Amino acid sequence: MIWEDECYLLSKRKFRENANIINIFTEKKGKIDGIVYGGTSRKVRNYLQISNKLFVSHTSKGESKIGYFKTELIKPISPLYFNDKERTSALISICSLLNILLPDSQPNKKIYNTFENLINSINLENWIFLYIFFEINLIKELGYDTNLIEHLNNINSDNDFLKIKIDGYIYEIPNYLIQKKIPENFTNLLIRKSLYFTRQVMQNKFFIPNNLLFPKSRVILENYFN
Repeated sequence: MIWEDECYLLSKRKFRENANIINIFTEKKGKIDGIVYGGTSRKVRNYLQISNKLFVSHTSKGESKIGYFKTELIKPISPLYFNDKERTSALISICSLLNILLPDSQPNKKIYNTFENLINSINLENWIFLYIFFEINLIKELGYDTNLIEHLNNINSDNDFLKIKIDGYIYEIPNYLIQKKIPENFTNLLIRKSLYFTRQVMQNKFFIPNNLLFPKSRVILENYFN
């Protein structure tokens, strides 16, 4: 099997002395893993950074066998934020979540497009709220809709949060998530509560039932807003 596509790098690990196994997210093929020979060389490892956009040529002997990638850098993403701990953590976090939760070899154009939009918007001032809305959309696209809009009429203008019971779990949800609009005031409390809500939902619906380990990078991101 031979194909080519643009992609984002979700993860990498060393394979033998001079190679890496990488996981990528492509629009046409979904999440795919493969071997990059020469991946530990200075030239290649400099751009094999999590979240970077790559062009890959894939070759394999069959669908059941791991393939091989030839890679080229399209756009560096992670180096732009090496001095920004919050944004770097967010990039690693979302790539880790996709790497764990996405099924192999199943394209999902909606998730790919919203992920790419997030990557292209992470330099904006309100990036963290875009990140939070991405997580809510990801949860929905993976098969679980929280249906927050159903609670719109229960919002109390005297309180920024609303307690809601969803499938037996009690969540405290910021009102702006129910209203589906980015808030005017950027407070750490609002961000932390939002991240805590989406983390709880992901853990209750995906991670705990499937005995999956929740990514440490996502917890680190949340802790930056304590």
